[in-house]
Amino acid sequence: MMLKLFSVISLALVAAGAIFLPETSTPERPDAAGSTSQPAITGLPRSQPEELGQVNWRRDLAAGKAEAEKTGKPLLILFQEVPGCGNCTRYGNSTLSHPLIVEAIETFFVPVCIYNNRDGADARALRTFGEPAWNNPVVRIVRADYSDVVLRMPDFNSSHQLVSGMRRAMDLEGRIVPAWLDLLEEELLAREAGLETATFSMYCFWSGEGTFGEIPGVVETEPGFQDGREVVRVQFNPAVVKKEDLEKRTRPKGVTACAKNEGFRTDREPKYYLAQTDYKFVPMTTLQACRANTLVGKGQAADAVMSERQLALLKKIKEDPKKTWKNMIGRKDLVKAWSEATEG
Repeated sequence: MMLKLFSVISLALVAAGAIFLPETSTPERPDAAGSTSQPAITGLPRSQPEELGQVNWRRDLAAGKAEAEKTGKPLLILFQEVPGCGNCTRYGNSTLSHPLIVEAIETFFVPVCIYNNRDGADARALRTFGEPAWNNPVVRIVRADYSDVVLRMPDFNSSHQLVSGMRRAMDLEGRIVPAWLDLLEEELLAREAGLETATFSMYCFWSGEGTFGEIPGVVETEPGFQDGREVVRVQFNPAVVKKEDLEKRTRPKGVTACAKNEGFRTDREPKYYLAQTDYKFVPMTTLQACRANTLVGKGQAADAVMSERQLALLKKIKEDPKKTWKNMIGRKDLVKAWSEATEG
């Protein structure tokens, strides 16, 4: 294990010198035309109603239409009750506050919010799209002529529906879908469908996490101990990969499946490869962290699985090494983690 430690540290140091974004000044929010000289790190505004989450919504449909015509971006319209019921506030505080969902909405679309319980311009907008008043949250992605790009999205309980809709819209409009958005869609789908868990033993759980972290269908890994052995607990999407497939793929590397999952005790240093670099200070989804940890373990940069705002935060971290940044590995509440990582 000690020989492996020196090798791992060497690889991680290489990855820590990965390519980052060009030098820029303090990140700014997009202007009225949706353009910005660099990616915004934070996803505020804080002062808006909680039903709207952290997205910087436009409130004028006509202005949004003009912006869509100018930029070529589709409109992403939220029909929301403000003040709203528990469904509305939950949607705002969860789906519409997820930092990667916020980034996707603000980067690839023109976000417009229509209140479905107001008169005037809001009521006229409802009639334009045939949307009911006083309704649960609904999202529509439309072109500047108001024609639908994808089907109307009424399932306010599903974050996956919104991310899948955005990704599909980008495909249909000929836009390049970044890897981080693909990973987000994959993870949300797996979690909403239901994950399965399996535990595997091996001679070194550091390399074990790296091995499982790149297998399609694996969403989360955790190193630890069980029955006196080093193990990795794996959560995966059974629609993509089975436990037997995982065992077959990793057996040549000395990995064996455990008969049970009980008695697992987590190790104090998960995602070991990632933890040796500044990547550890950047909030990531569990699937992102799996992929990033594997890449760093191979001596490669993890930039390819990160968003522009995550990379901007990483650049800021590297420029201020004396600041006490918080370790974000294992943080599953990404909304709170992102707020803590970007505060100040």
